[in-house]
Amino acid sequence: MIPPLMPTYNRSKLAFDRGEGCWLIAEDGARYLDFAAGIGVNALGHAHPGLVAALSEQAGRVWHTSNLYRIPQQERLGARLVDATFADTVFFTNSGTEAAELAIKMVRKYWADRDEERPVTLSFAGAFHGRSTGAIAMAGTEKLTAGFGPLMPGFTQLPFGDHDALEAAADARVAAIVVEPVQGEGGIRPLPTPCLRGLRALCDRIGALLIFDEIQCGMGRTGRLFAHESADVAPDIMLVAKGIGGGFPLGAVLATEAAAAPMVVGTHGSTYGGNPLACAVGNAAMDVLGDPDFLDAVGRKGGLLRQRLEGLVATHPDVFESVRGIGLMLGVKCRVPNRDVVAAAQAEGLLTAPGADNVVRLLPPLIVAEEEIAEAAARLDRAATAVARGAPG
Repeated sequence: MIPPLMPTYNRSKLAFDRGEGCWLIAEDGARYLDFAAGIGVNALGHAHPGLVAALSEQAGRVWHTSNLYRIPQQERLGARLVDATFADTVFFTNSGTEAAELAIKMVRKYWADRDEERPVTLSFAGAFHGRSTGAIAMAGTEKLTAGFGPLMPGFTQLPFGDHDALEAAADARVAAIVVEPVQGEGGIRPLPTPCLRGLRALCDRIGALLIFDEIQCGMGRTGRLFAHESADVAPDIMLVAKGIGGGFPLGAVLATEAAAAPMVVGTHGSTYGGNPLACAVGNAAMDVLGDPDFLDAVGRKGGLLRQRLEGLVATHPDVFESVRGIGLMLGVKCRVPNRDVVAAAQAEGLLTAPGADNVVRLLPPLIVAEEEIAEAAARLDRAATAVARGAPG
């Protein structure tokens, strides 16, 4: 008999009753140090007082009205994002996948309005932009696309870091180039600053739009509000989600005036996107994530976590190979199957997440304390010892 929930997830048997900061408490009372953060979503941890207060206060007023009416909370959050970034305008969605879909539409409408045939968007191997039909076609990974053809046309995937392939593909047929400044699902692979700057220069040269997908690496995770800021470049369109709502479903597309110009009344919409509840929480998250002192602390704590992980690589060379990433978006490349390490860490009360390229991702809440970083390293140390001895997770 088919289960009531579609079996599309390889779920752990764990179920959590409540959360407190960087900790999750299971139904049996066991405590877990959460260094997965809902796959980088819970930027401010669990049950953050500011987010709880904002949600509770708004829930007692109005939950949903649709975008047929003005939404003051949405207007405020949009203005704050515009003030803090390259963007001139914002469209709110419910998720990163929806943001990716809108970006695809924006690019196509941009060139249609110019009556110019630009049928190709370039993306990169290892990318992840969501699981809708458009998003999987844009990423092109066989793991995502197998069995879901025919795929939406118009996307060409290039090898990650292959400059020659990029130059060969960059011509007047290219509508846009889309890239994650730090690949998340792809194994915590940062794009070097010269490459980000080179993409901007290339798009300017061929007249293409540049899209940054900051769904996982944005909203403070790298120690900057957005990861691309460290390269001193700006895209034409940016995708945001995950941390923007601190755990409440919220996403956004940020864009320049020129890139967004074709998106006039009737070209796009969302029943729930940017509703009062979501944007009340988003504003509360922005109160914290937009603070430069808070972001400086993220960078400092990221450096501390990286030092701890480098120490584990040196201690367990048979289990770990190297550390990669920026800020509190770090990954450890493994010599053993990464899922063995994830399972062993869970057995030690530490939650992590697997990634491509045999990487274990560590994406703790940005509020993580130094003591919790030390505790996580100790638990991962014990997990590595267990894996090396062949103990089950």
